Amino acid sequence: MSLDNKTVFLAGSTGLVGSSIIKNILTEFPHTKIRAAYYHTEPFIKHESIEYVCGDLRSKADCQRLIEGCDCAVLAAANTAGSSALNFQPWHQVNDNLIMNAQMLEVLHAGNIKRVVFISSATVYQQFEGSIKEPELNLNQDPPPSYLGIGWVMRYLEKLCQFWYTQVGMEFAIVRASNIFGPFARFDPATSNFIPAIIRKAVDKMDPFEVWGSADVTRDVIFADDFGRAVVMLLDNDNIKFDTFNIGSGVKTTVGEVVEWSLKYAGHAPSKITYNADKPTTIKFRALDCSKANEKLGWQPQYTIEEGIKHTAEWWIENKDCWQK
Repeated sequence: MSLDNKTVFLAGSTGLVGSSIIKNILTEFPHTKIRAAYYHTEPFIKHESIEYVCGDLRSKADCQRLIEGCDCAVLAAANTAGSSALNFQPWHQVNDNLIMNAQMLEVLHAGNIKRVVFISSATVYQQFEGSIKEPELNLNQDPPPSYLGIGWVMRYLEKLCQFWYTQVGMEFAIVRASNIFGPFARFDPATSNFIPAIIRKAVDKMDPFEVWGSADVTRDVIFADDFGRAVVMLLDNDNIKFDTFNIGSGVKTTVGEVVEWSLKYAGHAPSKITYNADKPTTIKFRALDCSKANEKLGWQPQYTIEEGIKHTAEWWIENKDCWQK
């Protein structure tokens, strides 16, 4: 389908992922309308093509109201948290994510919306070393302990997408996302992921500079603009009826490299850097094999991780006194 002259429903429009999707739709499809749903965070991207609608996705009546008149949908709403919350209060990511997404799928069917991009997560995968392809998900093995709750929620929601596809023909592109970072992320230390947390400490000139975990812990991270571009490409590709895609950088980025680049672009040279292994961490290494997205969509990241951290640090320096999450 061409998104031109269509109305896209976007759940989670004021989050990191939602804002990157909006920017990419406005750039690639200027005649597309966006019905942008939000709840906690007030809208901050203003454009004549965006209609912001406030509603609680846990309420069926709200969901029905929000999707009226839409042609397709992106489900990017999520209750997210960093490694601290995953270790100490993992249940915060379970119920809300399950309820609002399961309910949205039913409402989208009732509203005759035929095409959906569902944002899942790499937390669905079992423990592994190296990189992993989409078919290598093993449902006979649990996700790693730190991701047990949210990992099984996302596995279940992926199966619900499959259910709606097989039962009524709703089309789905499922995105298993790596760790996404960029402007508009959560920078609150209580809820932020590790890259915004490190950037905030660098901009605040923390000295000695404390980092949770070890310098050699490796992550697959992706800049938000690259992720949003992949989502829009999937939504616009009507050759995809039901399929699952890893979307990440596919490269190994160490925590030590993130620290180095964050300090560089914050202009901070601490007297000492301390890697605290006693603080919460998740698994040591995971990377996504994203060759399927490259082969089927022609997609690959346009930003290096260092470039993404530079843009994010510059944005945070400009917005840290007014950004509320």
